[in-house]
Amino acid sequence: MERKIKLIWDMHGTHAKGTAEHHAIHLKEYGERESVNVLGCGTEDLTEMHSLAFMIVEEKDMITVRDALRPQRAEVAE
Repeated sequence: MERKIKLIWDMHGTHAKGTAEHHAIHLKEYGERESVNVLGCGTEDLTEMHSLAFMIVEEKDMITVRDALRPQRAEVAE
């Protein structure tokens, strides 16, 4: 079974939550437009001033998505 990779974009500041929510919309659109099998996409609020947008993809698609969208970090999704 192939690993799932969670690509992460961090947002900081007073508008972090709204920015992360908006970014997640574009991540979903990218997956549809480029026919990438997106296993999950959304946001997480870490603090009042730090939110993130994420996209979960299969490991085989990770390099393509990483090079196109340049996330700040990634981790293996559970």
